[in-house]
Amino acid sequence: MNIIIITGASSGMGLEFALQLDEIFDSIDEIWLIARRKKKLLEVAQYMEHTTRVLDMDLTNSSHMQRFERLLREEKPVIRMLVNCAGYGIMGDFSEGDKSELLGMVDLNCRALTEMTYLCIPYMRKNSRILQLASSAAFLPQPDFAVYAASKSYVYSFSRAIARELAPRKIYVTAVCPGPVDTPFFDIAEKSGSTLGVKKLTIAKADKVVRQAIADSFQKKEHSVYSSMIRSFELLAKVVPHSAILKIMSYMK
Repeated sequence: MNIIIITGASSGMGLEFALQLDEIFDSIDEIWLIARRKKKLLEVAQYMEHTTRVLDMDLTNSSHMQRFERLLREEKPVIRMLVNCAGYGIMGDFSEGDKSELLGMVDLNCRALTEMTYLCIPYMRKNSRILQLASSAAFLPQPDFAVYAASKSYVYSFSRAIARELAPRKIYVTAVCPGPVDTPFFDIAEKSGSTLGVKKLTIAKADKVVRQAIADSFQKKEHSVYSSMIRSFELLAKVVPHSAILKIMSYMK
Protein backbone atom coordinates (compact mmCIF):
# COMPACT_ATOMS: atom_id res chain seq x y z
CA MET A 1 0.00 0.00 0.00
CA ASN A 2 1.46 3.34 -1.10
CA ILE A 3 0.59 6.26 1.15
CA ILE A 4 1.23 9.93 1.85
CA ILE A 5 1.34 11.15 5.46
CA ILE A 6 0.61 14.79 6.30
CA THR A 7 0.81 16.21 9.81
CA GLY A 8 -0.96 19.41 10.78
CA ALA A 9 -3.47 18.57 8.05
CA SER A 10 -6.53 20.21 9.60
CA SER A 11 -5.67 23.78 8.57
CA GLY A 12 -3.11 26.13 7.07
CA MET A 13 -0.20 24.71 5.11
CA GLY A 14 -1.01 21.10 6.02
CA LEU A 15 -4.52 21.48 4.61
CA GLU A 16 -3.16 23.02 1.42
CA PHE A 17 -0.63 20.20 0.99
CA ALA A 18 -3.42 17.65 1.43
CA LEU A 19 -5.61 19.23 -1.25
CA GLN A 20 -2.82 19.72 -3.79
CA LEU A 21 -1.23 16.29 -3.33
CA ASP A 22 -4.68 14.73 -3.65
CA GLU A 23 -4.94 16.29 -7.12
CA ILE A 24 -1.43 15.43 -8.26
CA PHE A 25 -1.02 11.74 -7.45
CA ASP A 26 -2.81 8.86 -9.14
CA SER A 27 -0.60 6.03 -7.81
CA ILE A 28 -1.32 6.55 -4.11
CA ASP A 29 -3.66 4.20 -2.26
CA GLU A 30 -4.29 6.32 0.83
CA ILE A 31 -3.51 9.72 2.27
CA TRP A 32 -3.17 9.75 6.04
CA LEU A 33 -4.23 13.03 7.62
CA ILE A 34 -2.88 13.76 11.10
CA ALA A 35 -3.92 16.51 13.52
CA ARG A 36 -5.55 16.85 16.93
CA ARG A 37 -8.96 18.00 15.68
CA LYS A 38 -10.83 15.01 14.28
CA LYS A 39 -13.85 17.04 13.20
CA LYS A 40 -11.68 19.35 11.08
CA LEU A 41 -9.84 16.38 9.55
CA LEU A 42 -13.13 14.77 8.57
CA GLU A 43 -14.16 18.01 6.90
CA VAL A 44 -10.91 18.02 4.91
CA ALA A 45 -11.39 14.39 3.91
CA GLN A 46 -14.78 15.21 2.37
CA TYR A 47 -13.08 17.29 -0.32
CA MET A 48 -10.49 14.66 -1.28
CA GLU A 49 -10.64 12.11 -4.08
CA HIS A 50 -8.21 9.62 -2.56
CA THR A 51 -9.09 7.25 0.22
CA THR A 52 -8.12 9.04 3.39
CA ARG A 53 -7.33 7.82 6.86
CA VAL A 54 -8.01 10.31 9.64
CA LEU A 55 -5.66 10.00 12.62
CA ASP A 56 -6.62 12.39 15.40
CA MET A 57 -3.33 12.54 17.28
CA ASP A 58 -1.39 14.86 19.51
CA LEU A 59 2.18 14.46 18.25
CA THR A 60 3.54 15.55 21.63
CA ASN A 61 1.67 12.74 23.40
CA SER A 62 3.92 9.69 23.79
CA SER A 63 1.02 7.22 23.90
CA HIS A 64 -0.37 8.62 20.65
CA MET A 65 3.02 8.24 18.99
CA GLN A 66 3.32 4.68 20.27
CA ARG A 67 -0.09 3.97 18.76
CA PHE A 68 1.11 5.40 15.44
CA GLU A 69 4.27 3.29 15.57
CA ARG A 70 2.16 0.15 16.12
CA LEU A 71 -0.05 1.12 13.18
CA LEU A 72 2.97 1.32 10.89
CA ARG A 73 4.24 -2.07 12.07
CA GLU A 74 0.84 -3.65 11.46
CA GLU A 75 0.05 -2.04 8.10
CA LYS A 76 3.61 -2.01 6.71
CA PRO A 77 2.81 0.73 4.18
CA VAL A 78 5.19 2.17 1.62
CA ILE A 79 5.43 5.84 2.53
CA ARG A 80 5.91 7.74 -0.71
CA MET A 81 5.80 11.13 0.96
CA LEU A 82 5.90 12.50 4.50
CA VAL A 83 4.90 16.14 4.94
CA ASN A 84 5.61 17.49 8.42
CA CYS A 85 3.52 20.65 8.83
CA ALA A 86 2.47 20.44 12.49
CA GLY A 87 3.84 23.33 14.51
CA TYR A 88 3.10 26.75 15.93
CA GLY A 89 4.76 30.01 16.94
CA ILE A 90 4.17 32.55 19.71
CA MET A 91 5.51 36.10 19.45
CA GLY A 92 6.58 38.24 22.36
CA ASP A 93 9.39 38.78 24.84
CA PHE A 94 10.83 35.40 25.85
CA SER A 95 11.17 36.23 29.56
CA GLU A 96 7.53 37.31 29.73
CA GLY A 97 6.12 34.37 27.80
CA ASP A 98 4.10 31.44 29.06
CA LYS A 99 6.53 28.65 29.92
CA SER A 100 4.26 25.83 28.76
CA GLU A 101 3.69 27.51 25.40
CA LEU A 102 7.39 28.17 24.89
CA LEU A 103 8.37 24.61 25.72
CA GLY A 104 5.45 23.36 23.67
CA MET A 105 6.95 25.00 20.60
CA VAL A 106 10.18 23.09 21.10
CA ASP A 107 8.31 19.87 21.77
CA LEU A 108 6.08 20.05 18.68
CA ASN A 109 8.26 21.93 16.20
CA CYS A 110 11.43 19.94 16.97
CA ARG A 111 10.99 16.77 18.99
CA ALA A 112 7.72 15.58 17.44
CA LEU A 113 8.93 16.32 13.91
CA THR A 114 12.12 14.38 14.62
CA GLU A 115 10.22 11.40 16.01
CA MET A 116 7.74 11.33 13.14
CA THR A 117 10.59 11.43 10.63
CA TYR A 118 12.46 8.66 12.47
CA LEU A 119 9.39 6.41 12.59
CA CYS A 120 8.56 6.87 8.90
CA ILE A 121 11.97 6.47 7.22
CA PRO A 122 12.08 2.65 7.59
CA TYR A 123 8.91 2.47 5.47
CA MET A 124 10.27 4.63 2.66
CA ARG A 125 11.65 3.38 -0.62
CA LYS A 126 13.61 4.73 -3.57
CA ASN A 127 12.20 8.11 -4.69
CA SER A 128 10.21 8.67 -1.51
CA ARG A 129 10.09 12.27 -0.35
CA ILE A 130 10.15 14.12 2.98
CA LEU A 131 9.01 17.73 3.17
CA GLN A 132 9.74 19.52 6.44
CA LEU A 133 8.05 22.85 7.11
CA ALA A 134 10.80 25.15 8.31
CA SER A 135 10.62 28.93 7.83
CA SER A 136 12.60 31.93 6.64
CA ALA A 137 12.88 32.59 10.39
CA ALA A 138 15.46 29.79 10.32
CA PHE A 139 17.91 32.07 8.52
CA LEU A 140 18.35 34.57 11.34
CA PRO A 141 17.74 34.92 15.11
CA GLN A 142 14.40 36.67 15.70
CA PRO A 143 14.05 38.81 18.85
CA ASP A 144 10.45 38.61 20.13
CA PHE A 145 10.13 35.36 18.18
CA ALA A 146 13.14 33.69 19.75
CA VAL A 147 11.97 30.14 20.39
CA TYR A 148 10.04 29.80 17.16
CA ALA A 149 12.98 31.00 15.03
CA ALA A 150 15.36 28.72 16.93
CA SER A 151 13.03 25.75 16.46
CA LYS A 152 12.85 26.38 12.73
CA SER A 153 16.64 26.70 12.55
CA TYR A 154 16.70 23.20 14.04
CA VAL A 155 14.26 21.94 11.40
CA TYR A 156 16.31 23.53 8.62
CA SER A 157 19.64 22.14 9.85
CA PHE A 158 18.20 18.71 10.63
CA SER A 159 16.55 18.47 7.22
CA ARG A 160 19.70 19.43 5.32
CA ALA A 161 21.74 16.90 7.27
CA ILE A 162 19.43 13.94 6.76
CA ALA A 163 19.03 14.91 3.11
CA ARG A 164 22.71 14.01 2.68
CA GLU A 165 22.39 10.86 4.79
CA LEU A 166 19.40 9.59 2.81
CA ALA A 167 20.66 10.58 -0.64
CA PRO A 168 22.43 7.21 -1.25
CA ARG A 169 19.06 5.53 -0.66
CA LYS A 170 17.43 7.98 -3.11
CA ILE A 171 15.10 9.33 -0.44
CA TYR A 172 14.89 13.08 -0.93
CA VAL A 173 14.36 15.70 1.78
CA THR A 174 13.21 19.28 1.20
CA ALA A 175 13.11 21.96 3.90
CA VAL A 176 10.32 24.38 3.04
CA CYS A 177 11.30 27.91 4.15
CA PRO A 178 8.53 30.39 3.40
CA GLY A 179 8.20 33.88 4.76
CA PRO A 180 4.85 34.95 6.23
CA VAL A 181 1.98 32.97 4.73
CA ASP A 182 -1.70 33.86 4.77
CA THR A 183 -2.90 31.12 7.15
CA PRO A 184 -4.39 31.01 10.68
CA PHE A 185 -0.78 30.86 11.99
CA PHE A 186 -0.76 34.53 12.96
CA ASP A 187 -4.04 34.21 14.87
CA ILE A 188 -2.04 32.25 17.44
CA ALA A 189 1.37 33.84 16.96
CA GLU A 190 0.26 37.43 17.55
CA LYS A 191 -1.83 36.91 20.65
CA SER A 192 0.96 38.34 22.84
CA GLY A 193 3.05 40.24 20.30
CA SER A 194 3.09 41.62 16.78
CA THR A 195 5.31 40.96 13.79
CA LEU A 196 7.29 43.65 12.00
CA GLY A 197 5.19 45.60 9.53
CA VAL A 198 7.61 44.73 6.73
CA LYS A 199 6.80 41.06 7.22
CA LYS A 200 3.14 41.74 6.48
CA LEU A 201 4.23 43.26 3.15
CA THR A 202 5.83 39.95 2.15
CA ILE A 203 2.87 37.73 3.04
CA ALA A 204 2.24 34.98 0.48
CA LYS A 205 -0.71 32.81 -0.45
CA ALA A 206 -0.54 29.27 0.91
CA ASP A 207 -1.46 27.63 -2.38
CA LYS A 208 1.46 29.26 -4.19
CA VAL A 209 3.97 28.38 -1.47
CA VAL A 210 2.81 24.76 -1.43
CA ARG A 211 2.81 24.48 -5.22
CA GLN A 212 6.44 25.59 -5.36
CA ALA A 213 7.40 23.34 -2.44
CA ILE A 214 5.97 20.30 -4.22
CA ALA A 215 7.73 21.26 -7.46
CA ASP A 216 11.03 21.75 -5.62
CA SER A 217 10.61 18.38 -3.94
CA PHE A 218 10.05 16.72 -7.32
CA GLN A 219 13.27 18.39 -8.47
CA LYS A 220 15.08 16.93 -5.45
CA LYS A 221 15.99 20.34 -4.02
CA GLU A 222 17.15 20.40 -0.42
CA HIS A 223 15.24 23.58 0.36
CA SER A 224 12.35 25.55 -1.08
CA VAL A 225 12.07 29.34 -0.72
CA TYR A 226 9.07 31.13 -2.18
CA SER A 227 9.28 34.69 -3.59
CA SER A 228 12.21 36.80 -4.67
CA MET A 229 11.96 38.93 -1.53
CA ILE A 230 12.44 35.98 0.81
CA ARG A 231 15.27 34.63 -1.36
CA SER A 232 16.91 38.05 -1.04
CA PHE A 233 16.46 37.87 2.73
CA GLU A 234 18.14 34.46 2.74
CA LEU A 235 21.10 35.87 0.81
CA LEU A 236 21.27 38.88 3.13
CA ALA A 237 21.41 36.60 6.17
CA LYS A 238 24.32 34.73 4.58
CA VAL A 239 26.51 37.68 3.67
CA VAL A 240 25.74 40.38 6.27
CA PRO A 241 26.70 39.89 9.94
CA HIS A 242 23.62 38.98 11.93
CA SER A 243 24.48 41.59 14.56
CA ALA A 244 24.10 44.32 11.93
CA ILE A 245 20.78 42.97 10.67
CA LEU A 246 19.41 42.62 14.19
CA LYS A 247 20.40 46.21 14.96
CA ILE A 248 18.51 47.45 11.92
CA MET A 249 15.50 45.32 12.88
CA SER A 250 15.47 46.91 16.34
CA TYR A 251 15.03 50.35 14.73
CA MET A 252 12.10 49.08 12.65
CA LYS A 253 9.88 48.18 15.61
